[in-house]
Amino acid sequence: MNKTELIAEVAERAQLSKKDAEKAVTAMIDTIVENVAAGNEIRIVGFGTFERHERSERQGCNPQTKEPITIPASKVPAFKAGKAFKDAVDK
Repeated sequence: MNKTELIAEVAERAQLSKKDAEKAVTAMIDTIVENVAAGNEIRIVGFGTFERHERSERQGCNPQTKEPITIPASKVPAFKAGKAFKDAVDK
């Protein structure tokens, strides 16, 4: 499912126009991205938690030349599914 299909599904389930559903989906995604980028955690009970993890600098290996390289520290988004979500997927 892509974003357009998601918007259509939300519009149908919430009985909204596709334009209103697109605004809602886009606003939700933008809010999650902005808050996680700022270091905030977003917890949706029953669904999961969006958060930012920090990776420390580490050594890696260039697969073409086999030379060691240093991979710089970075911040990455993470999602941890909630129990209800996990149970629904496991059915």
